[in-house]
Amino acid sequence: MAAQTQTEPPVTSPNDDLPYVLILKKPPTFHYFGDHSFDSPKYHLLKAYESPLPLPQFLLAHAQSLGGKRVGIVGLGSIGTEVAKRLEAFGCTISYNSRKKKPCVSYTFYPHVVELAANCDVLIICCALTDETYHLIDNKVLTALGENGVIVNIARGPIIDEKELVRCLVQGEIGGAGLDVFEHEPDVPTELFGLDNVVMSPHNAVFTNETFEDRRKLVVGNLEAFFSNEPLLTPVSLDDQPHFSGELLASLSS
Repeated sequence: MAAQTQTEPPVTSPNDDLPYVLILKKPPTFHYFGDHSFDSPKYHLLKAYESPLPLPQFLLAHAQSLGGKRVGIVGLGSIGTEVAKRLEAFGCTISYNSRKKKPCVSYTFYPHVVELAANCDVLIICCALTDETYHLIDNKVLTALGENGVIVNIARGPIIDEKELVRCLVQGEIGGAGLDVFEHEPDVPTELFGLDNVVMSPHNAVFTNETFEDRRKLVVGNLEAFFSNEPLLTPVSLDDQPHFSGELLASLSS
């Protein structure tokens, strides 16, 4: 007898909070990076409260206010839903794109990502990486987002066409980006480090003591349920898992 479960708690996590860090602060506040915690020199740990700027410049550095922003969420699953709840507290107007319209939410649904991007100030990527979402965020989506739009990716790097993203950022075709993931991790395009409209973190939002304790409890709870013939806390249906073709897997490993 065997069963499969997931270790992501069906509640909140630091990953749900990361978008606000990536949106709220302009890069001058964040462009001091330490080089510890990761072996690769291409990955740096973000230091949110340290700045290379003199104090007067630091205090005058403009941050963006979330209040009143139109925020589009790509993928209204468990993480996307928690992101939306938090953004509502800031007074944001939420809209979303997902595989299916969610009857239990009142947010505006857009069946096409281009349409969603054209109707938001901030586009947050929260969906899974599948054959269908590989390079989902392409030139058309970024163009629709526009020169004042900000894109935030807390999902998987290859969902965005990274070369096109870099080009749009360099040429000022979009307003900025907050990136926790990259297409060819641990490699990060060198152009991003020189841009003052990009905030980056090294795919580490989930690394907190509380998260690991929650996951430990969840694993133990699932084991206890399994061996007691009780319903699992977080069962996984293989039929619902993202599908990856050989072509997609090959492109990710190249």
